[in-house]
Order: sequence, then structure tokens, then C-alpha cells
Amino acid sequence: MRRDIFTEDHEAFRQLAREYIEKEVVPRYPDWEKAGRMPREVFEKLGSLGLLGTAIPEEYGGGGVRDYRYNMVLQEESYRAQVTLSTVRTQIDVILPYFLEYANAEQRDRWFPGLANGTLLTAIGMTEPGTGSDLAGMRTTAVRDGDEYIINGGKTFITGGLLADLVIVCARTSTDPDNRRAGLTLIVVESGRPGFTKGRILDKMGCKVQDTVELHFDNVRVPVTNRLGEEGAAFSYLGHNLAQERITVATGSVAQAHAAIAATIDYVKERKVFGQAVAGFQNTKFELAAMSAEVEAAQAMLDRAVMELVENRLSAPDAARTKLFCTEVQARVVDRCLQLFGGYGYMMEYPIARLYTDARVARIYAGTSEVMKTIIAKDLGLR
Repeated sequence: MRRDIFTEDHEAFRQLAREYIEKEVVPRYPDWEKAGRMPREVFEKLGSLGLLGTAIPEEYGGGGVRDYRYNMVLQEESYRAQVTLSTVRTQIDVILPYFLEYANAEQRDRWFPGLANGTLLTAIGMTEPGTGSDLAGMRTTAVRDGDEYIINGGKTFITGGLLADLVIVCARTSTDPDNRRAGLTLIVVESGRPGFTKGRILDKMGCKVQDTVELHFDNVRVPVTNRLGEEGAAFSYLGHNLAQERITVATGSVAQAHAAIAATIDYVKERKVFGQAVAGFQNTKFELAAMSAEVEAAQAMLDRAVMELVENRLSAPDAARTKLFCTEVQARVVDRCLQLFGGYGYMMEYPIARLYTDARVARIYAGTSEVMKTIIAKDLGLR
């Protein structure tokens, strides 16, 4: 179906991204998968092309336009080429909004130029062992000592933590027995501070180019000037960007579902069984037709949600509905596409296998499908 949410500027951005990805990323991608990360110089190249800093003010080297559609285009073009841009999505879609919203003037001068040009890489430390989606249950502490915080604790499942120069750490600065959400604070910790160590790289089922690590803090001293926003206000800050974070996951899910269908169509046209192309069987045609209709429905829902986000009126329940529907569609589509590949679909040399393993996490991170259903149920008055 025709999409009408993009302008000429977005399409020019798309062409720039497409050319770079096809020329510089696709040929090198297998090596990055083996290494488990994308080289730092690729982030810097993306930054020099203006692909990372569209939302950062112009005085810091950015584009000065806070418009999620540019982020959406970058995701769509990477998945169109059946690759990922490592932790770029996390950096510009999930983490950058915290800097944009809560960094003060001094912090902007210190960090924004590097965020725009790709020389400063970031991660965010929220999830802890045993807490999962229960953000109010965080136990990492930050105790005030004069002009410093002393941080102790650990984080897990930290995307991009290995290469990160700056990690936004959510830590407990006070405890209120009557309000578990109170007393959480965001503090930026630079890589290399004494007591701050990056643990093992976690061996994931999918998303192999996206490093995921554990972080440990043992009496790590960080200046109060590294605090983002007000002390004790982090829980409300975390909720501020959740809608975009969930739309980001939905964007990836729909783009990957499109990629799965495209790869499957190419395969079934070439693969022959019982003397004829797999594409010639009625089951193949019906399966792909049904999947195409389902993905188009997800795309329409997503595009509507994106415009609501751009216009700053996307509600939390609608973001949850979008993430739930799009990720569940992705799961069904990728599974059915792999079935059409037959035994070859189980081999990692075929793109559908990577799309299959990468897809599974979409129903878990940024809030599980069960959490999304809980949010939607409350919106329906079911409490």
C-alpha cells in the first residue's frame, strides 16, 4: 500500500542510508557477526554522514530536527538489506532522548558533539539480575558523598555496553517504603572509572552484531555534575521515552517481516521440488498472500502510531498496542517463511535463519508482550 508519512527530505535521507549500507555494511557484515560487534569506525562514518545526529541541535553538529521518521528510515534500510547496524538503534532511539530531554547546558557542551559525530558511544543500565521489567525493584545504589556519588551494584542485558563510552545508570539514591518508584536517579558513568568493570559478553540466540554485556560497579565515584535531571526523578524520566522505545521495536519488527517475505519470494521462485518451483504450489501462494496482508496491516498501524509520536500525542496504551501487534505479526510471519524454506531455512547461511533468531527478542525487550497486554487491559478499564 502507498505510504504518505515521509517527505522529500526523508527520502533523500533514505537514499543516503541505502547507498552507504549496500556499499559499506553488507559486504563486511559476516565478519561483524563473527566478531560479535560492529567496529567503532563505522559509527564514526555514520556520524560524519549525518545519519546519527538528526535530532541533536545544529550548534553541536547535529541536524536540529527531532523527527522519529529519520530513525525509522535508517532501520528500514538496514533491514531491507538484511543486516542490522549493531547498537545504533539503541543509541539514537532509546538513549539519545534522555540526553536531549534532561542534559543541562554544560553536559550538552561536553557530550553532544561526540554523540552527533559517532565518537561517543552509549548504553543505558536499567535491567538488573532478578528484576526484569520491575524497574521499581532496582537495587544498584548511588550514595551522595559531597560532590560525588558512590555507585555499587550490577546491571545485566546491557546492549552496547562493551564499546560504550558513556553509560546512563539508573541507581537508587533513596528509599521510600511506601513508594518503590521514588528515589531512582539517572547518572552518567564514563568508561574507565575505577571500580567500573564490563563483564562477560552474553552469548545470545540472535542479534549477534549487537554486543550485550553485564556491568559491575564497586564503589565507583562519579561527580554529581554527571547526574541527568533531578535526583530521585528517574522513574518518571524512564516513562517519558517508553512510547518511542516501543515504537522503535515495532518499526524493526515490521521491517524485518517485510525482509522475510522478500527473501522467501526470491527463494521459492528458484527452489524446485517434484519438478516445479516451490512458488508454483498453491500453499506457497496462499501463505505468502496471507502474510503480505498481515504485514501491510501492521505497517498501517505502525505508520499511524509514528505520526502520533511525531506530533507528540501517542499514548502509552497505543504504543503498547502497536508493539504487541507488530511483534506478534513478525513472529508469525518469520516462522511461516522459514517453513517455506524447508530444511535450508534451518541453516544459518540463509537469511531467514538469522531473521528467525533475531525476531524472538522483540516480544521480550522494551516490555514483554505480557506487559503490553497488562497496559492495554488497564486502558480498557480492566483493573
